[in-house]
Amino acid sequence: MTFKAEIDLLGRNKTELKSICLAMGFQPFKGEILFRWLQEGVLDYASMTNLSRRERELLAETYPLLAPRIIQEQQSADGATVKLLLDFGRSDKEKQPVMIELVIMLYERQNSRSRHTLCISTQAGCAMGCAFCATGLSGLSRNLSAGEIVAEVIMGQKWLHEHKLGDVTNLVFMGMGEPFANYDAVMQSLAILNDPAGLNIGQRRMTISTCGLTDAIKCFADAETEIGLAISLHAPNDALRSQLMPVNRRYPIKELLAACDYYTSKTHRRISYEYALLKDVNDGRQQAEELAQLLAHRLAHVNLIPVNFVSETGFLPSPAEVINEFAAILNRRGVETTVREKRGTDIDGACGQLRRHQSNGGGK
Repeated sequence: MTFKAEIDLLGRNKTELKSICLAMGFQPFKGEILFRWLQEGVLDYASMTNLSRRERELLAETYPLLAPRIIQEQQSADGATVKLLLDFGRSDKEKQPVMIELVIMLYERQNSRSRHTLCISTQAGCAMGCAFCATGLSGLSRNLSAGEIVAEVIMGQKWLHEHKLGDVTNLVFMGMGEPFANYDAVMQSLAILNDPAGLNIGQRRMTISTCGLTDAIKCFADAETEIGLAISLHAPNDALRSQLMPVNRRYPIKELLAACDYYTSKTHRRISYEYALLKDVNDGRQQAEELAQLLAHRLAHVNLIPVNFVSETGFLPSPAEVINEFAAILNRRGVETTVREKRGTDIDGACGQLRRHQSNGGGK
């Protein structure tokens, strides 16, 4: 299939679709109809029955719709975590697969509706090079478009519907890639996904995680949304953080926390600081005390992450008793702290792990 336009309609909001329809000689309200079909995951113009046959033919000719292809699906033994490996490669432009991971996390609650959280990727690969991350081992292929990010959510919604589990309730932009290195596409996708005429996912049910691109954090603060912000910190001092996260050499902790303070002053919203615990690397009592000193007087919540083992990195997960002690120190120092539930240990649970194994021929 040959593209006649570079515009991905899935990445266009209602206003833009109305303008596109008007330019094609359609009545503008057809853009709203098109938007609703796309948000319902209908990527076949022939099924859009309240558009005329001629309109459908013109759209198909001018703006072909390509859904990502599911290459592989893994589900944990407890059924609570599903990982889909998707290919966004377009045969006329890209000779190799453009693979990303989408994670579906299922949380059952008593006396309230279940929570279905999607962990979204924003890039195919990642250029940040964090030492403990499987995604960065293969580098960055390219950014995802706003439409491709929206398509991820639609694929997750379809999976939930096929299994009669309901709708997507929450989004965390914590998958492959650095969201703020693809800022415009991410923000465009969030606006589309929040639209009441589409999936209508509330901003307070969305969270973006960044490794600390300070200029983008300030831009995000100025946007004054209700979308949550998470900071991948992973070390309490520059020496260690620069070893684990090369981005710290450009944006050291003092500069990062200044940007975070700006965010909280603008939005009055608490920031979640993510801290992946690595055995005998960043999990000591002294490091817990340092972290507490950094965050004790900030609007902060620490999310301690028991990492999944990735053989290529050489890092080991911290033992449970070490994690619990680390959390206890922070809580005693007045820093609200929780330990993230560990998921996907019996599948390729670490971010980028399934993609890397597939790229290497499926071997582990």
